[in-house]
Amino acid sequence: MAKQPKEESSRKALEYSKFYGGKVGVAPKVPVRSLEDFSIWYTPGVAAVSKAIEADPELSFEYTGRWNTIAVVTDGTRVLGLGDIGPEGALPVMEGKALIYNYLGGVNAIPLPVKVASQEALISFVKALEPSLGGVNLEDIESPKCFEVLDRLRSEMSIPVWHDDQQGTAGVTLAALYNALELTGRKLRGSKIVLFGAGAANVAAERLLVKAGADPKDLIVLDSKGILHPEREDIDQLMLKNKWKYEIAIRTNGDRVSGGLKDALRGADALVAAAGQGPEMIKPDEIAVMNRRAITFFLANPVPEMLPAAARSGGAEIIATGRSDYPNQVNNSLLFPAIFRGALDVRAKTITDSMVIDAAAELASFARERGINRRYILPTMVQWEMYPRVAAKVGQAAIREGVARKKLSPRESLHAAMEMIQHSRKVMSTLRKSGAIVDPPE
Repeated sequence: MAKQPKEESSRKALEYSKFYGGKVGVAPKVPVRSLEDFSIWYTPGVAAVSKAIEADPELSFEYTGRWNTIAVVTDGTRVLGLGDIGPEGALPVMEGKALIYNYLGGVNAIPLPVKVASQEALISFVKALEPSLGGVNLEDIESPKCFEVLDRLRSEMSIPVWHDDQQGTAGVTLAALYNALELTGRKLRGSKIVLFGAGAANVAAERLLVKAGADPKDLIVLDSKGILHPEREDIDQLMLKNKWKYEIAIRTNGDRVSGGLKDALRGADALVAAAGQGPEMIKPDEIAVMNRRAITFFLANPVPEMLPAAARSGGAEIIATGRSDYPNQVNNSLLFPAIFRGALDVRAKTITDSMVIDAAAELASFARERGINRRYILPTMVQWEMYPRVAAKVGQAAIREGVARKKLSPRESLHAAMEMIQHSRKVMSTLRKSGAIVDPPE
């Protein structure tokens, strides 16, 4: 895929969006050969299916498309790089997400930006969708609302609810750290890691890193007011208004470092920045106080907190961003299609942190098999063979943890995921060859 300037991509996005009238649609899965087929798929035959499901609602996963259908839900309050642009403005982003889910994961995803007046209304809306879905992807919801919404829905629903800005970013960050630490001769346990930004991505990353084996005392997290620690002046306010940041302040930063970013980075091994638009939010002299062979991730999009050239001038050895036009793209799209593919294949009831950790480990392993180096610590989206492998690990983790409705062997998990993803790619290829999907105008 040829790289192109941001301005050219923006121009084509506007032109192509108008040309196609959206990125995704609904297509039938069954044949209609004669009038008799309508009596099977609809009335009167459909009544038998409905009665069977009424007697056992779990059969909805067998007799309908529920098992492979998710909703991509947002209120449009925190769209990546754009902010609070409302549900209508968020719709093109959700359509893009649905396209990636389908093409890379074989998942039927429905984009659903919603206009809601409150957090409770958003929670109620998502809960009401449950009978139709195999899972829910929450997207672009402002912090700290996103934490409460995810926690509530995960505890109150019996299908997977996933917030990609939290769990997806955290999972890919963990995978990238596994390989960056290996390249620089380190382990997760014992490495000093600074998380710059305490929004959705890094709050989830802190939790996942600890569950994966990092010592919380070796982690330092900063928000817009500086380093989180128990003696900070606003600690009581955090306890009342943002319990997630409060808990991080209590359990991390064992040396009780205070101050700003440079104070946090002194003697650090790795930096994960998810703090906001750059390109000069972080300065080379701040990177320079890190340990030798420093690892730096700058995840803001479209403009990272620091440009790679500036990070190199400060002494960073391994540099990653969220963008595809630089080496080492740390992007949610490397995980979310496979996470849901694996979860749906075993009819999972939730997505646990252990499932995400197993996915991150497999993602890192895929890259290692191909030979990691400082410019290649993660696979790219075009290496599609990684998706069924990661999906199979997710499905097996769900079975191991007792949250799967359907039991598959490791081989069956891999086969199921491979079959679904290859089918989606084949459908796309067939539709293009037939002219049903035409190439965009020049």
